[in-house]
Amino acid sequence: MARVKRGNVARNRRKKVLKLAKGFRASLSVIYRQAKPAVFRALSYQYRDRRRRKRDFRKLWIARINGALFNTPLNYSRFMQLVSKKNIRLNRKMISEISIQSPESFDDLVKLVQS
Repeated sequence: MARVKRGNVARNRRKKVLKLAKGFRASLSVIYRQAKPAVFRALSYQYRDRRRRKRDFRKLWIARINGALFNTPLNYSRFMQLVSKKNIRLNRKMISEISIQSPESFDDLVKLVQS
């Protein structure tokens, strides 16, 4: 019976996991047995947080728009309702950027929406 040499297969699999664990603290980046669950956990967090980032940015834009509307008679929900009713094709990200970069333009937008 011929002997099967499979030395590279296991080593390559371990090297792949340890490469993903680069930058982890202490033995998590060196010892395969400890690196493997740490890498799996990190990958699941990465997957989850790619989706969470979208939620977080949307919350940030809403907070910025609401803060910019503080001295106007409108609140955020009423403002967005009027924006969609006037058929203004600006998303929340652009409206929040306008409110930060040029408050005069944002005030013009509020007046346009109110009229």
